[in-house]
Amino acid sequence: MTEPSSLTSALRLHIDKAIDQAGGWLGFDQFMALALYTPGLGYYANATAKFGALPSSGSDFVTAPEMSPAFGQLVAAQIAEALAHTATREVWEFGAGTGALALQILDELQRLGVEIERYTIVDLSGTLRARQQAKLVAHGGKVVWANALPAQMQGVVVGNEVLDAMPVHLLARKSGVWHERGVALDGDALVWADKPTDLRPPMDIEGEHDYVTEIHAQGEAFVHTLGAHLTQGAVFLIDYGFGESEYYHPQRHMGTMVCHRLHQMDDNPLVELGLKDITAHVNFTGTAVAAQDAGFDVLGYTSQAHFLINCGLQAKLDAMSEAGRIMAVKLMMEHEMGELFKVIGLSKGVEPWDALGFVHGDRTHRL
Repeated sequence: MTEPSSLTSALRLHIDKAIDQAGGWLGFDQFMALALYTPGLGYYANATAKFGALPSSGSDFVTAPEMSPAFGQLVAAQIAEALAHTATREVWEFGAGTGALALQILDELQRLGVEIERYTIVDLSGTLRARQQAKLVAHGGKVVWANALPAQMQGVVVGNEVLDAMPVHLLARKSGVWHERGVALDGDALVWADKPTDLRPPMDIEGEHDYVTEIHAQGEAFVHTLGAHLTQGAVFLIDYGFGESEYYHPQRHMGTMVCHRLHQMDDNPLVELGLKDITAHVNFTGTAVAAQDAGFDVLGYTSQAHFLINCGLQAKLDAMSEAGRIMAVKLMMEHEMGELFKVIGLSKGVEPWDALGFVHGDRTHRL
């Protein structure tokens, strides 16, 4: 395994070269893409530990499927309903991580007697793909991996914490003037460097105070791409984020971009390259608008807590041991994952229906 210091040094050389080739300044979206996805070196493309409940494992953060198998089982309940309503028999998962969510979904669909033809995983990480293959060996006949989307696809798409890892543009309003924030070299150090720009947030930010935020061209392009390829089916995206008015609230003046390493958060992506995750919260209004532009209908939008409760969380809790219940409850508690994480449901090529996960607590009107 590559030592952390040599990994960081190699990635730094790669980024320095990219900055030089770009004329001395690299937009943050380009920097973020290199830091996360450079083959063999970027955070999601190297072999370092990422997912786990405790920092002692060398992991950096925990996702809902690692926290409790109830998460994937309840997502599977929504998938089962969507497969029936869309008359499709394939599940697509983007950014499958360790494969934990896929295993939970496949096991639960099997328990429910729901037959699917394929479970297709689309993941940019070769090292994570190896872990997924090992974890999903029991379902090897159904699981396939894809590097690209077919011209046309049908089925139910799921993505847990996918949009937050997509590169974002950083914008900074300073003394009333909007700048795009990028990365440059100052001697041997990577530093922030701002350039005046015509880019703007999708809504005006009240006040005249300095303000940093993000815009999500790549995340919204991903939704457009799904719309271009999915002819019949549904999409469920789960992530942390807000609607537009909350995302661009005047008081959110420091933006949402953060880094994760060893279960600690910081706001400096320019150090420990390749060893820390870089994320930004999702503007779900932008996601919904992009989806409608791409021909989707919005089935619903709600908190993760409401979604899981609607999908049958209480019955799962009743059947659990006390230890299992303690972990599963974190999925819905407001100060844990329940409120910060949201779920948006989309459909295409079928008549929209009252989807299970949004029957109570739907917030589509707040997008």
